[in-house]
Amino acid sequence: MDKLSRPQVTVIDFARTISTIFVEIKGYDQVADKNFHDHVKFLGRRLYGDIIHSEKSTLSPECRLFVEDNLNEKYKDGYFE
Repeated sequence: MDKLSRPQVTVIDFARTISTIFVEIKGYDQVADKNFHDHVKFLGRRLYGDIIHSEKSTLSPECRLFVEDNLNEKYKDGYFE
């Protein structure tokens, strides 16, 4: 990804089971000036993954929150149906 002035996240793929949605994402952290690629999951309506965990994430706090908010909005909008 090119250097940008704001964070970016793209859903590459997702898979559903009865109770879980696994999501592959990639993006750009503008504060850390680095690309990222990782997986998260929705268990019920809750989002999990090291990349969005406040103590485990390698992303800047701004980018981590952006990714979490973006994916939660996609979930609410039915993107993963």
